[in-house]
Amino acid sequence: MSIWSPEYETMPEEQLRELQLKRLRWVAHWVYERLSFYRKKFDEVKLRPEDITSLEDLKNLPFISKDELRKNYPFGMFAVPLDNVVRIHSSSGTTGKPVVVGYTRGDLNTWSEVVARIASAAGVKKGDICQIAFGYGLFTGGFGLHYGLERIGATVIPVSAGQTERQINIMMDFGSTVLVCTPSYALHLAEVAEGMGVKKGDLRLRVGLFGAEPWSENMRREIEERLGIFATDNYGLTEVIGPGIAGECQERNGLHINEDHFLVEVINPDTGEAVEMGESGELVFTSLTREAFPVIRFRTRDLSRLIPGSCPCGRTFVRMERVKGRTDDMIIVRGVNIFPSQVESALLEIEGVEPHFQIVVDKKGHLDELEVRVEVEEAFFPDAMRKLVEFQKKVEDKLMASLGVRTKVTLVEPRTIGRTAGKAKRVIDKRMY
Repeated sequence: MSIWSPEYETMPEEQLRELQLKRLRWVAHWVYERLSFYRKKFDEVKLRPEDITSLEDLKNLPFISKDELRKNYPFGMFAVPLDNVVRIHSSSGTTGKPVVVGYTRGDLNTWSEVVARIASAAGVKKGDICQIAFGYGLFTGGFGLHYGLERIGATVIPVSAGQTERQINIMMDFGSTVLVCTPSYALHLAEVAEGMGVKKGDLRLRVGLFGAEPWSENMRREIEERLGIFATDNYGLTEVIGPGIAGECQERNGLHINEDHFLVEVINPDTGEAVEMGESGELVFTSLTREAFPVIRFRTRDLSRLIPGSCPCGRTFVRMERVKGRTDDMIIVRGVNIFPSQVESALLEIEGVEPHFQIVVDKKGHLDELEVRVEVEEAFFPDAMRKLVEFQKKVEDKLMASLGVRTKVTLVEPRTIGRTAGKAKRVIDKRMY
């Protein structure tokens, strides 16, 4: 098995912990001196960077949340001057304002390095032809995989998302050997290929790098059977770096976390206390080498566990289990993070809409389909079909602008969406992973 960076990926645990402590002390000084946000956080718990003498001291620092990052929109969390930032990406915003992240040239070098590691672990090598069917833009997936694959020496085809028949033609004409996309889009590609009369034996695909949404072992098996591909999972977060935090090796018994760059904790989401190795909890990450946008004890809201024991591949980095759920109400649709609060914020800007709605997520074939059921005020519920269609399109366009995902809108009469005495059931997720 190919190991991209054996000096780090097979590092003995004691040596790795020494490196993590050195880098933790560095990043603590870096943020304390440059960001008032972190300086205040440190001062509140009466801890200075020089007080960090062991990795155990990390637990004395406060957590940070996505909401805190969002409140510093757009550049309030940048730890370097803007003229040192050579790339900007962002996450989707929970109420209209996203988390904006910056990268120095050093950060981009780190990013391509960690992605090269997970791609190599999956089996990608120099000479592969890699077709990226992730969207390019502020979303980190496309660019993150792009530069990591180029670093390996692979050939990259930046097709981007959509135009599925064209994707199939490019696979055949260019001889693509690696596919990068969401797992649901991989199945959609298989379905369209079959409809075009293209058999898996007509394709040269051999490795799939899939992420950005939850998927099951059953889904993996179906992708492999229909595309003739070795399918691997990877994990990333815009706030931490994007893709490259963790990925499966060819043993596929957990995702190796690049621990020399990302310090991981697993906590009880209710108490904030660490759980025992192997127990499920909420993932918390500290970036150890980021320059422009470092995060310390970032609560991801993702639920997983660390897998004890060594991996036969020879890598010594700890493995995490595939994410099993969330501690909040975020849903992932076609790789895009969506919060009910985003939908609510967009709808409240439209005159004639009641503050009652319901999100229904389902699959049409192998692709996610998002529907928002919206109550319309009595006075605005028009009799004429033309006006109804116009109003529906207005709501759909508003949601598209806010969410970045095309949404089917169903207009319903007032008081037809169920009410409860407790928390409103905003999301109905019919997908089966």
